[in-house]
Amino acid sequence: MANYIHVPPGSPEVPKLNVTVQDQEEQRCREGALSLLQHLRPHWDPQEVTLQLFTDGITNKLIGCYVGNTMEDVVLVRIYGNKTELLVDRDEEVKSFRVLQAHGCAPQLYCTFNNGLCYEFIQGEALDPKHVCNPAIFRLIARQLAKVHAIHAHNGWIPKSNLWLKMGKYFSLIPTGFADEDINKRFLSDIPSSQILKEEMTWMKEILSNLGSPVVLCHNDLLCKNIIYNEKQGDVQFIDYEYSGYNYLAYDIGNHFNEFAGVSDVDYSLYPDRELQGQWLRSYLEAYKEYKGFGTEVTEKEVEILFIQVNQFALASHFFWGLWALIQAKYSTIEFDFLGYAIVRFNQYFKMKPEVTALKVPE
Repeated sequence: MANYIHVPPGSPEVPKLNVTVQDQEEQRCREGALSLLQHLRPHWDPQEVTLQLFTDGITNKLIGCYVGNTMEDVVLVRIYGNKTELLVDRDEEVKSFRVLQAHGCAPQLYCTFNNGLCYEFIQGEALDPKHVCNPAIFRLIARQLAKVHAIHAHNGWIPKSNLWLKMGKYFSLIPTGFADEDINKRFLSDIPSSQILKEEMTWMKEILSNLGSPVVLCHNDLLCKNIIYNEKQGDVQFIDYEYSGYNYLAYDIGNHFNEFAGVSDVDYSLYPDRELQGQWLRSYLEAYKEYKGFGTEVTEKEVEILFIQVNQFALASHFFWGLWALIQAKYSTIEFDFLGYAIVRFNQYFKMKPEVTALKVPE
C-alpha cells in the first residue's frame, strides 16, 4: 500500500530504546519502566518513582510514572497487548503520532521501546458517554476532529483509504472456532458465518466507497476514554493513535457516534439522535471549512449530506470492531468479554443497516 503519512521535515526524531517491559509481574514491570526512565528522566531517583496503572484500555497496558505527589510531570508507558501487532501497524502509529504532534494535536512522544512507547501525560479528564452528549463538550470535540481532518500530511499523493484493506486483513485473521466448548458454542450460534460476513464486506465497499466522503487523516478510534477534557483550559485533546491513518472523513465521525454507547456496558439507546447529530455536524463543518480556509458558511443541505454519510459509515465501524473483537477473543490476555463485544457490534450492524440505507440525499 502506498505510504501516505508523511512526517513533516524538522519533526524531532523519536529515540528507539532497546528495552522490553514485562507486564505480567509487578516487580519486572517496574524494572523495565525504570530502565526507560534512566534515559527519559535521568535526574529522577528510582527509589522515589511511583507507578500507577491505568485500567481503562482493553488493548494495551498503560502505566503512569512520576515522582513526588503533584503529578506535574508524568511519563506514560504503554505496553502493547499480546499479538496486537496483528491488528496495529506500529510504524504507522508512530508516524501518525509525530504528524499530529507537529500540528499541535498530540502530546509529546518521548520514545518507542521493543514492546511499547512512552509519551507525555495530558492533564484532564478522560470522558464518559455522559459527557460526549453535552453541547459545551461535543462542540469542542467536533472542532478538534475538524482540526485533525484538515491536516495535510500526504506529500503530494492523493490519499486513498486503507479501510477495506485493513478490514480484509482482519477478516483473514478471525478464528474459525475456540477450544473452550461453551465459548465455541456461543461463537457458532451468535456470530454470522464467514460467508455472510464476506458478503457484507463486499456490499459495504461497493456502497460506502461511492458516497463521496473525502479521504483525510483520521483518528479512527475516538471512543470516550480517548478524549481528554481539560475544563480549566476549556479544550479537548485526543489520545491513542494506534488505528490512525487515511480514511473516509464520515467513518471517523460515525465511529465516534457509535462510541456514545460506551464499551463495557454497551447501550445503543445512547446513540446520538438526529437533533444532536445536526448540531454536532454543523459545528464540525464550520470548523473544518475554517481550518481549510473556505469561510464558515454551512448550508442545511451540507449538514444533511454529511448526516447520511456518517450514519451509513457507522455500519463499517460496527463491522470493523466486530472483526477486531473476534481476533482479540482469540489472542488477548486482558480480562474482557471480547466475544460478547463482537456479538453486540455485529447485532447492531444488522439492526442499523435497513434504517440507514433508507436515508436518501435531498435533491
